[in-house]
Amino acid sequence: MTTPPRPTRLTFHGPLSETRADALVRRLAGNGPATVLDIGCGWGELTLRLLAAAPRATGTGLDLNPDDLARGRHTAEERGLAHRVRFLQESATGTTRGPADLVLCVGASQALGGELPTALGELRRLVTDRGRVLLGEGFWQRTPTGSELARMWPGASADDHQDLPGLIAPATDAGFRPEWTETASLDEWEEFEPAYLADTEVWLAEHPGHPMAEETRQRADRHRAAWLAYRGVLGLAYLTLVPVRAV
Repeated sequence: MTTPPRPTRLTFHGPLSETRADALVRRLAGNGPATVLDIGCGWGELTLRLLAAAPRATGTGLDLNPDDLARGRHTAEERGLAHRVRFLQESATGTTRGPADLVLCVGASQALGGELPTALGELRRLVTDRGRVLLGEGFWQRTPTGSELARMWPGASADDHQDLPGLIAPATDAGFRPEWTETASLDEWEEFEPAYLADTEVWLAEHPGHPMAEETRQRADRHRAAWLAYRGVLGLAYLTLVPVRAV
């Protein structure tokens, strides 16, 4: 019997356009990294593109989702990159997989344990002195109202995120300088969020009587309600961070 599908219409697991991804890859690969470490890699699309653009580099992706990791391995095989990348099912908390010349942590700072300052301290530990960190982190574009928070994730609070300047301060405190600061556009969010649910919505329309339909419907409806509540309120910043060298 068919079961609810995993998303197949997403290229990246976040609001990231092809145009921005291409620019990020050019900039980050231009530094000539020999090693790439991807925290919370999912299926590792950005890492695989970086390896293609930096032919001397090798990569390691860490995640806990076996299906996403399997997709990453399959894609690496298809692109002839399997000998240069490892997708490992393990926690990133306290990882000894670094230091790497390029560390990616896009929407996954929680995987490094604790609050953002703790995660940034870990990222500084995991990057080489001449390397780069790409941090993708949520921020409030404006303070959400109580009504908006009530429709977001369970227990959502205005304290869950900082504003954009509030992301820069802990990054500099952790020993970085922000080389590049950019934020996902509404178009990128509107490409990502519907694509995240699209396969599930089609499945629900085609299998209304399935034993898993009600649970799946509730989950999809909760996600859509949250997205419509944080649309235009929650942003995602892409920060390219340069480690400050010891004097």
